Amino acid sequence: MVMKRKNTEFRQQQIIEIAAKLIFKYGSEHLTVKRIADEVGISEAAIYRHFKSKKSIISFLLGYIEETLVADISRELNSGEIVTLDAIERTLRRQFSAIDLRKGISFQVIAETVSLGDKSLNRQATKAISRYIMALRELLAEGVKSRTIREDIDLDAAATLLYCMIESLVNTWALSNCEFMLVDKYTSLWQIYREAIVPH
Repeated sequence: MVMKRKNTEFRQQQIIEIAAKLIFKYGSEHLTVKRIADEVGISEAAIYRHFKSKKSIISFLLGYIEETLVADISRELNSGEIVTLDAIERTLRRQFSAIDLRKGISFQVIAETVSLGDKSLNRQATKAISRYIMALRELLAEGVKSRTIREDIDLDAAATLLYCMIESLVNTWALSNCEFMLVDKYTSLWQIYREAIVPH
């Protein structure tokens, strides 16, 4: 029973990872169960043993992305260490490095999902974005406590601005066919952002 569950989890993970890559490459409207099955090397029927539909695959993928994006920040918040502005920068840099390796898939999947116009998927994408922004807010709040971020900062606005910076940078990078180094561009933008939130 345990082995069967592990095999199921492995196959589900494999399916959503392929789905994410296909969404990044072709767009969500061109994602089909047949294309996923061909890429994984299994039959369409085998896909349907794990997911009821293309929509359920995207929904599962969104949930996975939400957990992945928030997990990095949660680890920093729960590390027991004082969260300084430098620690925040390192946390986000690690996330950008991971995004770079995953070809910007996480943020692109969210954007592509919204483009489908499915109300329930849109609600799920909005929830993922909101949870990520809230995690960024908590991270910035810890920076205020450590006195490395201005005490008068509007945390909601600062977290939203940070998310918008990340989202737009990744989208530009993806649209350019990954022609520039994501981490390098992030470093330049972070310096401007940092100047706005650091105590003077």
